[in-house]
Amino acid sequence: MRYTLEATLQWPYLKLHSFIYRHSGGVIGSRFVAGRALLLTTIGRKSAAEPRTCALIYVRDGERLVVVASNGGSDRPPFWLLNLQAHPDAEVQIGRHKFPARATVASAEDRERLWPLVNRNNMGLAPIMHPGARGRYDAYQRHTTRPIPVVLLEPTRQDGRMT
Repeated sequence: MRYTLEATLQWPYLKLHSFIYRHSGGVIGSRFVAGRALLLTTIGRKSAAEPRTCALIYVRDGERLVVVASNGGSDRPPFWLLNLQAHPDAEVQIGRHKFPARATVASAEDRERLWPLVNRNNMGLAPIMHPGARGRYDAYQRHTTRPIPVVLLEPTRQDGRMT
């Protein structure tokens, strides 16, 4: 599996961030060096019952939340995307606020419109370390042949009101 050098170096930090975010109940972790972070809990595609949680950088697109399935530029998609493709209903936590959401992979048109937005939101050192890259996702896309999906998380109604 190939990852960018930057993704490899930040992996332990991201794992620690996710751990602190989860175990603090969202009190610590919603603001991240690279931007705002959410916790995404999916149902395992193989177990069909086991919850899986990861922290992701996000941006808003109206009521929807936008995340990127970059997996650090790997040729393989992240586990959470595969889980969402099998079971699109998930739980999102931003800070201490949790709510259900439904995931869809952005259409080609939405991806084209949202890609510059997510790139600006998660620049890191990519413009310095990768000439011509506007953000980390551009650098990740250069390292893989798969088109990196943009995923939309739409809050769902529960008991007739938005949660």
